Amino acid sequence: MRKPDLPDLEAMQVDELWTIHEELTKILSDRILGEKRELENRLSKLNQTAPLTADGLRKRPSRRKYPKVLPKYFNPLAPSETWSGRGKRPRWLALALQAGHVLEELKIKRNDDDNDPELVPAEQSSS
Repeated sequence: MRKPDLPDLEAMQVDELWTIHEELTKILSDRILGEKRELENRLSKLNQTAPLTADGLRKRPSRRKYPKVLPKYFNPLAPSETWSGRGKRPRWLALALQAGHVLEELKIKRNDDDNDPELVPAEQSSS
């Protein structure tokens, strides 16, 4: 692409330079606005999955509902403290394991026909 012959800017009058400046400013602002509209359109297409709220902001999609997990282990010193076996181990469990307990000892016993669990350590249960 051949560059157009530019006028000698050093030899031009201030009024002529100011006119060129105003024309360039107008052209640049029009192009910037056009690019901004294009980017906003692309962004709105990407955000179409999230609906707008009343204040005009996008609402985050709600988290997936997971089923409640029943506890599998209990603290023999405080039976109300339980752990489902998911996530980070609670402190009471880590301390019990350090004290020499085995995870199987702290397991909650469940009867198939009964929904009420027995909070009895395995070594104390009678069979």
